[in-house]
Amino acid sequence: MSRSKDPPRVVSSPKFNCFSCQWRERSEWCVLKSDDIQFLDEKKSTRSFRNGEFVFYQGDDCLGVYTVVSGVLAIRKTDSEGHSALVRLRHPGETIGYRDFFSGGVFTTSAQALSEGSLCFIEKSAVQQLLERNPSLGLGFLHQLAVDLQGAEDTILQTVAMPMRTRMAHLLLTLKDRFAEVDDQGALSMKLPLSRQDIADVLGARPETVARIIHALEDDGVAFFSGRKVVIPDLDPLLDEIEHSGAD
Repeated sequence: MSRSKDPPRVVSSPKFNCFSCQWRERSEWCVLKSDDIQFLDEKKSTRSFRNGEFVFYQGDDCLGVYTVVSGVLAIRKTDSEGHSALVRLRHPGETIGYRDFFSGGVFTTSAQALSEGSLCFIEKSAVQQLLERNPSLGLGFLHQLAVDLQGAEDTILQTVAMPMRTRMAHLLLTLKDRFAEVDDQGALSMKLPLSRQDIADVLGARPETVARIIHALEDDGVAFFSGRKVVIPDLDPLLDEIEHSGAD
């Protein structure tokens, strides 16, 4: 896999305004004051990305941090033998690369687009200046680090304690909050941002195991799959999958 050490591809349009950004107040950047926001607005650059495009690769120099404006990004980890696995998803309003920024090294993961979208890039020097101007920003990143760590611990617990089918139900419930819509029949319908291999990575399973779980969910009428499209006729049976597992 090729490695690019160049700065991110910058586009002049669209130019996102930090003052009107709908995600800023829900992220670490919410602590910034007006003069800090003005500084951020002047220093950031914006770029778009295509489905399948890599924003950065594992091993690239960390030149700054990214915030997702739209679209979904997969964070992938590659081992020494070249095997890659999806370790988390990043959505609008979330910051990418801040841990590598604070460690002062290279990116320890790769970020790949799972849809078309856009993001903002803030160079390392600008982030450092903002941290000096407003130390509360550092506390915000520390809080997010704790949240990410808790999420990682929860994932480990699910992998150890939950049956594979329950993990699948939990994943679908998590994804529905961002991707599901109600169709004309009143069922939940969503297009998954993940491939079958990505689902297997998230669940800690083999793709053939995921296929068996999908068939079982379809046989029981819990969810129906067609490619990446999933239809959930009734949410209660999906919730029961998790509740019954917890009762056991």
